[in-house]
Amino acid sequence: MGGVCSRKREQQVNEESINRGLSVRYFKSGSSKWLGSSILRAPSDIKLRNGKCPSLMELCIYNICEDMDQYKTLSMLPRDINQQIINELIRSQRLTELTLEAFRDCDLQDLDFGEYPGFGDSWMDVVASQEASLLSLDISGSDVTDSGLMNLKDCKNLQALNLNYCDQISDHGLECIRYHSNLTTLSFRRNNCFTAKGMSALSGLVNLSKLDLERCPGIHGGLVYLKGLSKLESLNINCCNCITDADMKPLAGITSLKELQISSSKVTDYGVTFLKALNKLTLLNMEGCPVTAACLESLSALTTLLYLNLSRCNLTDDGCEEFSRLQTLKVLNLGFNEISDAILVHLKGLKKLESLNLDSCRIGDEELYNLSGLQHLKCLELSDTEVGSNGLHHLSGLTNLESLNLSFTVVTDAGLKKLSGLSFLKSLNLDARQITDAGLAALTSLTGLTHLDLFCARITDSGTNYLRSFKNLRSLEVCGGGLTDAGVKNIKDLSSLTMLNLSQNHHLTDRTLELISGLTDLVSLNVSSSRITAGGLNHLKPLKNLRSLTLESCKLNASDIKKLQASDLPNLVSFRPE
Repeated sequence: MGGVCSRKREQQVNEESINRGLSVRYFKSGSSKWLGSSILRAPSDIKLRNGKCPSLMELCIYNICEDMDQYKTLSMLPRDINQQIINELIRSQRLTELTLEAFRDCDLQDLDFGEYPGFGDSWMDVVASQEASLLSLDISGSDVTDSGLMNLKDCKNLQALNLNYCDQISDHGLECIRYHSNLTTLSFRRNNCFTAKGMSALSGLVNLSKLDLERCPGIHGGLVYLKGLSKLESLNINCCNCITDADMKPLAGITSLKELQISSSKVTDYGVTFLKALNKLTLLNMEGCPVTAACLESLSALTTLLYLNLSRCNLTDDGCEEFSRLQTLKVLNLGFNEISDAILVHLKGLKKLESLNLDSCRIGDEELYNLSGLQHLKCLELSDTEVGSNGLHHLSGLTNLESLNLSFTVVTDAGLKKLSGLSFLKSLNLDARQITDAGLAALTSLTGLTHLDLFCARITDSGTNYLRSFKNLRSLEVCGGGLTDAGVKNIKDLSSLTMLNLSQNHHLTDRTLELISGLTDLVSLNVSSSRITAGGLNHLKPLKNLRSLTLESCKLNASDIKKLQASDLPNLVSFRPE
C-alpha cells in the first residue's frame, strides 16, 4: 500500500518533543534558529543531479512538472508516478489551483500541503476526489474553513490528518471527522475556535493513537469524550491553560497512553493523582505546571516512566527524596526550580539516567560527586548554576557524556582541564566571559566535538589556533569580540561546519567572508556587528547551501542581500536585516 514515494503516515504530524536535557537558551542570535522551511532545490538539480546521469523516471517527472500547465488530467498515469509528480510540484512550490485540477480522481494516497501558499477551500474539491485512496492529508497553516473540510466526507480511509494553525475551522467543521473511524493520527494545534463541545466529534475515532491539541484554549471539559479511545497512545495538550485537575480524571481510564504532554496547564498535585493508573506511560511533560515535589508520590507508581519534564514548576528541596523511587527514568528535566544541592543525593540512585537538566537550579560544586555514579549519563545541563572548576573532577568519570552545558557558570580555564578524558563529548557549551584561549587549549584532546559554543568567551586570534584540533565541528560560535580577519584563517579549514556564528567581533571585514567562502556546507552564518560591507557579499556566492544569513549592524541593507539571494543563493530563506 502506497508507492515508494509516499510519506510514512506516522510522520505526518510534526510532534514537538519535550526538552530532554538540552538548554532552553539556544536563541542567542538569529543564526542559531534552525529554519522550518524546506530547502528549495533548483530544477536543474533534478535534471543533472550533480553532473550524474538522471534516471528515466527522474527525467519523466522533471519533464511533466516543467509542462504541467499543458495537461488537463493525469488520471491515466499510475498512481505512484502521479504521487511523485505532485510531491515535486508541492516541494518546489510550482503547484497552482489550476494545475492541481489535473490530479482529480488520480487515487493519490498522501498529500502534504502544510504551509502551502494560497491553499484554501477551492482546492479541497480535487483533494476530496481521491476518495477512498486518500490515506494522509496535511493542510496545516491553510485558509481552509468548515465548508472546505466538509469535502472530506467520502475519504473514508483517511488515517492521518493535520489541521495545525487552521484558525478558520470550528466545531462545525470537525463534525465531518466523526465518521472517519480509520484515523490513527489527528493534529489540530493552535485553534481558538475548537471547544469542549466540538471534541464530541472525536469520541468515535476508535483507532486513534495520536492526538495533538496543543494551544487549543477552549477544550476544558472536552477530554471526557476521549474515554472510549482505547488505542490512544499519545496526547498532547501542551500550553492549554484551560486544562485543570478535573480534566485529568477522564484520562485515568485511558490505560493505553504512553505519552502525555500537559505543560503550562493548571494541573496541580491533586490532578496528578489521577494519572497513577496509566501503567504504560513512558513520557510525561508537566513543564510549568503548578505542581510541587508532592506529586512524586503519585508518579512513583508509573513503573514504565522514561521521560519526565518538571522544569519551571514549584519544586523545592522539600519532598524531593521521592525522586529516588523513579528508577526507570532515562530523561529528567528539573530546570528553573528552587532546588539546591540537596536534590543530587536523591538522584544518585537513578542508574538508568541518560539526560539530566538542572538549568538555573542552586547547584554548586560540593554535592556534584553524587552524579559521578551515573555512568549512563549522555547529556548534562548545568547552565546558570553555581558550578565551578572545583566540581568538574566529579564529572571526569562520566565517560559516556556526549553533551555538556556549562554556560553562565563560574567554571574557569583551569577547570576545563578536568574534562580532557570525556572522549565521547560531542557538544560543549562554554558561554562565559572568564573562558579564554587557555581554556580552549585545555580542550584540544576532545577531537570528537561537533558543537562548540564560545559565545561570550574571550578568544583571540592566537587562540583560534586550537580550533584546528576540532576537525569534526559542525557548529561553532565565537562571539566574544576578540577576533580579527587573522583569526578566521584558522576557521576556514573546518570544512564540516554547517553553522558559524562570529557576531560581535567588531574588527571583522570583508576579508572574513573571503576566507570562509570555501565552507560550502554552511547552512547558517552570522557575522553581525562587524565591518562587513555590501561589496563583501560577492564572496558568499559559493555557499549554495546557505539558508540563514545574519548581518545586522553592518554597512549594508536588505536590498543588498536580496540581490545576492536572487542571483546566487536560491536556498536562502531567512536573512537579516530584512
